[in-house]
Amino acid sequence: MEKNQNDWNQVVIVGIGDHAVGPGPMSSIGLGSCVGLVIHDSEKCIGGLAHVMLPDSGGRTERPGKFADTAIDALVTILVGQGCRKTALVAKMVGGAAMFKTLSENLNIGERNITAIKENLKQKNIPIKAECVGGSVGRTLTYYPSDGGKVVIKLADGKKNEI
Repeated sequence: MEKNQNDWNQVVIVGIGDHAVGPGPMSSIGLGSCVGLVIHDSEKCIGGLAHVMLPDSGGRTERPGKFADTAIDALVTILVGQGCRKTALVAKMVGGAAMFKTLSENLNIGERNITAIKENLKQKNIPIKAECVGGSVGRTLTYYPSDGGKVVIKLADGKKNEI
């Protein structure tokens, strides 16, 4: 579900498989193996956030924020539609943790999400400006498009970070 950001003072919560675009703050809570993907335009001070759950849509078109390939396309399309230049877009990534160490490596959804997002961004010539990914600790992010694209990260272990 796409969410529009109209009230700059209210934080829009972007749930699993959702995405939002606008100038106001957005947050994704409880990122484990999921990745919070931010695509930001510093010229216009707007951007988008997708809560990516899986690496590949397999051609599915419902809930584009859910998959790495469709989330990037959806955010870029909306941002360009709002007057952003593709060459001004940069990405930030948060999440992709290995939440269950007992699973085999090929089931590490977090790592697969990170890899798929990086590959898709590279294909679209969108540079990754910063990331806080991997590990085994869940995270929550809050993205502030109108504050230079700042992303504040709260880790489940109590630490706080900013990218």
